Amino acid sequence: MFEMATLALLLTLAGALARAILGPTVFDRAQAVNTGGTVAVLLLASIGFLTGRPDFLDIAIVYGLLNVVGTIAVLKFFRYGDLGDAGTDEEDREVS
Repeated sequence: MFEMATLALLLTLAGALARAILGPTVFDRAQAVNTGGTVAVLLLASIGFLTGRPDFLDIAIVYGLLNVVGTIAVLKFFRYGDLGDAGTDEEDREVS
């Protein structure tokens, strides 16, 4: 069961990698990288169960948190051009 899940995850990772390479916009590429990170978390969990090392789940959880924070940082950088800039009120009014 876990072998088939691992194989399916590898196929999904290949699809995400193709989207990251071929994506027409930077947001498509960012989404593909985020998807790859999510699949990597699931692969870590699956490999942990396959090898009888459930402590891989801890690594997978930490990697998942880093993936979310990294994706938010990259998207904020592309949106504002700076990670430390909170944006101005005028920019917020233009978006809404």
